[in-house]
Amino acid sequence: MTKKRRDFLKISGLAGLAITGSDMISGFGSDKPGTGNLDSNPSVANTKDPDEKNSGDESLSVIGLYGPWAASLTENKLPSLSFRSAQGSDAAIWRDQARKRVIERLSIPDLGKMPDVKLIKKYEYDGLQIEELSWQLPYGRPTQAILLKPLNAKEPLPAILAFHDHSGDKYFGRQKITRTVNQHPLMEAHQKQYYSGHAWANEIAKRGYVVLVPDAFPFGSRRVMMQDVPPKMRQELNDEDPDNPVNIHAYNKWAGEHEHIMAKSLFSAGTTWPAVFFAEDQKALDILSARKDVDPLRIGCAGLSGGGMRTVFMGGLDPRIQCAISVGFMTTWKDFLLHKSINHTWMVYVPLLPNELDFPEILSLRVPLPTLVLNDEDDDLYTLSEMKHADRILAEVYHKAGADDRYKCSYFPGPHKFDAKMQEEAFEWFDKWLKT
Repeated sequence: MTKKRRDFLKISGLAGLAITGSDMISGFGSDKPGTGNLDSNPSVANTKDPDEKNSGDESLSVIGLYGPWAASLTENKLPSLSFRSAQGSDAAIWRDQARKRVIERLSIPDLGKMPDVKLIKKYEYDGLQIEELSWQLPYGRPTQAILLKPLNAKEPLPAILAFHDHSGDKYFGRQKITRTVNQHPLMEAHQKQYYSGHAWANEIAKRGYVVLVPDAFPFGSRRVMMQDVPPKMRQELNDEDPDNPVNIHAYNKWAGEHEHIMAKSLFSAGTTWPAVFFAEDQKALDILSARKDVDPLRIGCAGLSGGGMRTVFMGGLDPRIQCAISVGFMTTWKDFLLHKSINHTWMVYVPLLPNELDFPEILSLRVPLPTLVLNDEDDDLYTLSEMKHADRILAEVYHKAGADDRYKCSYFPGPHKFDAKMQEEAFEWFDKWLKT
């Protein structure tokens, strides 16, 4: 990367986006060692195995000599609730038992009844009807969302709950995968980097879907504001002139460094970060399902990276999701443990769950409902061998349940992304299962 381009990215608040596969890095853009910026911390950069892309040096662990011992705690045995076990072949019984345990481990907060939805603005743009919405959850600032649907379509329509990515950028949320009259210039660069210049939520809406894109906790409208934390934590930052790229970069750096504080606070509250994601995403699904222009029996969800992770939990735990597509977020707990926890945010982990289910088995809880996984072969967030291991796990579960045709995993060349070719496969998968 040239110095000129690097300087531009730092100023723009997208520092690190040019680093291949760094979408889910905690402390993204920080110059401090150990915060996950591979560009400034070359000691954690991958060394390519000539026989396998993106393998890294798998003989070494990010926790040193403790890695083999930690891995041995679950190695050479199936997790206790794995459907791959020779005992039991009734997918429905397994699914109910395993889902119950995942819900227990997550400790999902109760968000009460479905919130009232306010229409902020409604207009036509890009061949679509756009609604800018908001709703108030029991805590924090109101959630803002964008809803898109084709003009003059015959209703009710199939629908997509679309999850935005992480990308180390908490200032933005819903804007990362949509295009509206108010698009921020930085989002054009973001979409070019990760989505072939497309706003994929717009593109799938044009194919005949109602698409809801809410801000996740704590992104966009849900982000932690400087005025709401003690002055000593603010590092001389404030909430003024928030659209200035320099201020956005400074905020994102602060927010990345704040992740461990948020995670520890959630643990202390008796919950987990994936649980908060799930609880809030489930409210968004409630809202989407209740709309008169939506067929509640034909709803899917998808997302890249952090959105792929949210798809794993939402697709695995809520049977209203009839079709799920996880993009750029599929590997094993072993991969996180030995190699890739340094690349990932605190938002991923569920204490004790690896004893009972491997990571891909969370998504497999939706069997026999249709599931697509899209991987990038050169994605530095994972080792390719563990991506393939996760693929085999999902395929084995679907095979044992007699639903081989409802699971597919595809690999694409290149770094961490959801590009035009991947989008086309995803959209065709949605069409196959939600339009017939």
